[in-house]
Amino acid sequence: MKNVKHAKCVKCGKIYEATPHLTNCTCGGILDIIYDYDYIKANLTKASLAARQDNSMWRYRELLPVEETTEAPPLRVGWSPLYEAKLLANELGIRKLYVKDDGLNPTASLKDRASSMAVAKAMEAGAKVIACSSTGNAASSLAGNAAAAGLKTYIFVPSRAPKGKVAQLMTFGATVISVQGSYEETFELSKQAIEKWGWYNRNAAINPYLSEGKKTVGLEIMEQLNWEVPDYIAISVGDGCTIAGLWKGLKDLYAIGFIDRLPRLISAQAEGCCPLNRAIETGEEWRPMEENTLADSIAVGVPRNADKALMAIRESNGLVVNVSDAEIMAAQKLLGRTCGVFGEPAGVTGAAGLKKLCQQGKIPADATVVSVVTGNGLKDVANAIAACGEPISIPGDMELLLKAFADNGIVVE
Repeated sequence: MKNVKHAKCVKCGKIYEATPHLTNCTCGGILDIIYDYDYIKANLTKASLAARQDNSMWRYRELLPVEETTEAPPLRVGWSPLYEAKLLANELGIRKLYVKDDGLNPTASLKDRASSMAVAKAMEAGAKVIACSSTGNAASSLAGNAAAAGLKTYIFVPSRAPKGKVAQLMTFGATVISVQGSYEETFELSKQAIEKWGWYNRNAAINPYLSEGKKTVGLEIMEQLNWEVPDYIAISVGDGCTIAGLWKGLKDLYAIGFIDRLPRLISAQAEGCCPLNRAIETGEEWRPMEENTLADSIAVGVPRNADKALMAIRESNGLVVNVSDAEIMAAQKLLGRTCGVFGEPAGVTGAAGLKKLCQQGKIPADATVVSVVTGNGLKDVANAIAACGEPISIPGDMELLLKAFADNGIVVE
């Protein structure tokens, strides 16, 4: 890869050749992909990028760790819409707000970006089977992207995974193992199985290429904003791979001169499972927590990308905010009512955190903010109904309709 120098451990600094089969450093640290920015600057300009017709994450190939001859996987991942949310900005009391709806990716979550990258690297490695553990979204994204590329998948999920996500897995033809235990137990079983059978490893905690796929959400945000950098970007955080990838993409753009400054990140976690935010708040090492939240996609008590995530928050002078399940459910309704965007609980946690920070006066009124919705609400319909309630149910009778409106305080305009 002409655009890649090597991989480097974020803990001990050991250097590795950037081969498709990279995993963790011998010290246990996660690897980071190091680019040749001089090469990239000589081969990519804003004008050449703007002229491209490929409206997917693969439009940024010079900034991605793939061989020039590697074909993009079949599903069109990325280039999700960025909406200016004027009604929500007014409600929160900030000058300008954008909502990035990544729930419109092929399998309905931001994690398609990582899975598309995993499929590309698996093809480079000549692999026929890919496996991972997941709370749900990484699993369904891998299963869908791998199925389109003709690759077999083995997926390990905790038994609490929502049925909508499990249904996706089964539909995509994955071999699904539902583990009766926590996500940590699920991860460990998948790790043992991958080592035993030699499957290509899609686990974000081990495969350093996955955050390189996720970073494309940051590349898109900046291009969609015409390279005008917002003051803050809010995103939900679980194992830490997504916020780490977002930050990596922003730093890449800064390094090649596409943007002139970097935004502050907002790390939003659920109160019932916030080991990374707690580490930032206390200044101590992160410690495991119970997975006590309905936001299953970020219910990660032992975050495997802690080093990169904490680095991203600290380097960006970021803010951390923890929100209750009630605040998350309220954010589902708020985004739907003001933006027409339907997010799952984990998907809207960034918006819930932003709302809380605005209420606390921690976001200046003149700020420009981007909030990333990481997953679609159809992933978890049960919690959406719990948040918003059941519809009015009556026989087909006008008098009963009038009575129902009156009983529910509905004034017809």
